[in-house]
Amino acid sequence: MKLGYYPGCSLTSGSREYHESVESLAKAFDIELIQVPDWNCCGSTAAHNLNKSLSLALPGRILALAEKNDLKELVVPCAACYNRLMMTQMELNSDKKLSSEVSELIGMPVNGKIEILNVIQFIQRYITPALPGKVVKPFNYKVACYYGCLLVRPHEKLAFDRCEDPLSMDEMAASAGAIPIDWPFKTECCGAGLTMSRTDTVARLSGKIVREAVEREADAIVVACPMCQSNLDMRRPEINKATGMKLDIPVIYITQLLGLSIGLTPKELGLQRHFVPVKLKPVKDTVQAGGESETKSNQLTEA
Repeated sequence: MKLGYYPGCSLTSGSREYHESVESLAKAFDIELIQVPDWNCCGSTAAHNLNKSLSLALPGRILALAEKNDLKELVVPCAACYNRLMMTQMELNSDKKLSSEVSELIGMPVNGKIEILNVIQFIQRYITPALPGKVVKPFNYKVACYYGCLLVRPHEKLAFDRCEDPLSMDEMAASAGAIPIDWPFKTECCGAGLTMSRTDTVARLSGKIVREAVEREADAIVVACPMCQSNLDMRRPEINKATGMKLDIPVIYITQLLGLSIGLTPKELGLQRHFVPVKLKPVKDTVQAGGESETKSNQLTEA
């Protein structure tokens, strides 16, 4: 099976581990991801605040190129990229005059026919149905599934999950053997694009998220956004300073969690690239056998 794929800037630079885990997981399920030829930056968080035409032309060109190459579905793992492509497609589809202007600007038509899938939708459609027969190492850890701001918003436009208390990532983590915790920080802001200009704000906001996950005894935070992962992981020294605590909980992608559960290696999933080492203690469960206690432990995952 072949699917269109837009990695975006983050997955080919600072978040290479996300790209590696998405591709490795897809390959394990016999899915070939075809990158949009000659793709460009989607404009992410800045363009739509500065220049309306540019903010539509950048993602519009990506969509036009995907359509030009006969791609019917486009997998977009980055939450920010997904948001920009989805919102642009919706805006252009609802305004034919604007669509014509953007098409003229980029030199090719934007038909608005391609189906855009974020990483959760991709997994739900193509990975989850076949997952039960693939799990060889259940990820038997408590996890805090963190969706962030962009993945499920704006709800009235995207509407693929509940806005305030989404469950899709929790459900797929559970299908791989993980134990999702119930916590109120699923969609809180991590500081987003302020990571360079206002590191103090990012440390404060991300610190609340990380501390809450630790206090609820999660073994790992699971994400589906490179910006969220970067803020929660890379900014850990600033987070520790802001909270006055030494918080060493790892932050992994949902694709890495699923990959580990089907036997992919930490290197295949890019776990060695994380700033906070991905070290999880073996889970021990006491069971009764003939009146005596026994212990069993699952895999030790260490980057």
